[in-house]
Amino acid sequence: KGLRGDVDCHGATAHDLWQNPDDKKTARLSEFGEMIRAAFGLQVNRHRTEKPGSGHNVLFVRREDYLAHPRHGGKVESRLSNEQEVFDSLQSWASNYLDCKINLVNGLFAHMTMKEQVRAIQDASVIIGAHGAGLTHIVSATAKTVILEIVSSQFRRPHFEYISKWKGLEYHAIYLDGSYAKPTDVIDKLSHIIRNLGC
Repeated sequence: KGLRGDVDCHGATAHDLWQNPDDKKTARLSEFGEMIRAAFGLQVNRHRTEKPGSGHNVLFVRREDYLAHPRHGGKVESRLSNEQEVFDSLQSWASNYLDCKINLVNGLFAHMTMKEQVRAIQDASVIIGAHGAGLTHIVSATAKTVILEIVSSQFRRPHFEYISKWKGLEYHAIYLDGSYAKPTDVIDKLSHIIRNLGC
């Protein structure tokens, strides 16, 4: 809640900062993400090619409804009320996308080991998710990963926009009037992102 003003700092690699020091850039979050990947025996300093032969992995970080905070007054609230509908629509879109192969990854983290979660983040070209704790994993994303956050009207906070900025990742948001996302809006935004990735 206290994150209201902009913090003028952008992500860069440690190598770039070593060659060109800049007090308006940081490599701290990227180094932290590398530390997490290394802890699970995953590749560090990995850079994805512009258009991988196996296609682009689009990770949809999903949530199960649960009571996470006392401020909810004992009531379970969904941050994306039609998550399954959005996922199914993305799955249909990805299977019919002809310009390149799109692998839609079902990121239901509650049913994955931590290593599987970090690997899914590391392998993603695009990470989509509703505002929530699962998106904190973007600290382990590799360079050139694109973040698409779906933000309900009740959770308009800049946490993941800032993390993306401090890691040097491209960030996009879809702001909802409630907790319902029009699948066509998500597909349109994702199509634009995928085209910019060279597909």
